[in-house]
Amino acid sequence: MNNEFEKKHRHVDSGHFRGKFGSFLDAETALREIGLKTGDTLLDAGCGEGRFSIPVSEIVGDSGKVYAFDISEESINSLKEEIKKRNIKNIEAFIGDITKKLPIKDGSIDVCLMANILHGLVVNKEGGSTIKGMFRVLKPNGILAVVDFKKIDGPPGPPLSIRLAPKEVEEITGKYGFKKKRVAEIGEYHYVVIFVKKAK
Repeated sequence: MNNEFEKKHRHVDSGHFRGKFGSFLDAETALREIGLKTGDTLLDAGCGEGRFSIPVSEIVGDSGKVYAFDISEESINSLKEEIKKRNIKNIEAFIGDITKKLPIKDGSIDVCLMANILHGLVVNKEGGSTIKGMFRVLKPNGILAVVDFKKIDGPPGPPLSIRLAPKEVEEITGKYGFKKKRVAEIGEYHYVVIFVKKAK
């Protein structure tokens, strides 16, 4: 069952879940927990149709920047249409595989956001390469924020067997130079774990 689920969705499930279950995830609450501020630069890894990218663009303002990546051409095209419709100037949206090296400079990002994707990456054995990439692009003491489904029986969300508890997320990211700052609940179905990039 797990393999069939992941063959169908792979790590593009960000767009799938945000489209189908988006009303269950309060992006604004999650962003408040992360502590974004004016002028920040954020990488939305696996951005889907921009459920986070768009409110982030308002928080970081004209002096900030959002880089939005998703492997789904359909999701990125949808986000680009919304960007054009709203005349948003501080989001750049790209089709890109977040498990590979992204065209982002080392140490240039304040916050990396991974929402509803880590469980799928782990099942596909792509979690490590993705977390390494987040570490590379983050500034010293930059923030990695992982939003995912609580480890409870759904719906909404993926099968219980592939969901990750916050402690499991901490174990995964800790191998790649991140230190847990805190965990917060985001409504009934989600949590966010906030990590800091350790100084070398």
